[in-house]
Amino acid sequence: MKSHKDLIVYQRAMTYVKSVYDCSSTFPDSEKFGLMNQLRRAAVSIPSNIAEGAARQTKKEFVQFLYIALGSLSEVETQLELAKLLGYLKDNIILIDENSQIRRMLLKLIESLRNG
Repeated sequence: MKSHKDLIVYQRAMTYVKSVYDCSSTFPDSEKFGLMNQLRRAAVSIPSNIAEGAARQTKKEFVQFLYIALGSLSEVETQLELAKLLGYLKDNIILIDENSQIRRMLLKLIESLRNG
């Protein structure tokens, strides 16, 4: 691997952040410093932790950061469910599906790092 940018999971996570920003832009102004901010920060954390982990010295450290990315992914999923419950999102199926795809990719990368 030359760079974290070569990882497909990183590329997908970056695209996911854009999608989260796009969907949260329709939230009410009252959520600008609430759920919108929290959701966006958690989404940004996903590719950020993949990148930081890839820059570490050992596979063990990389795996640790991938687990942090998984935690952020779970945060985003929870916050999307809450946004739908509050009526801020009509449909979050596409975002939840992409969340699941990224989760599978992260878990496979973790497995390959542990076994390789």
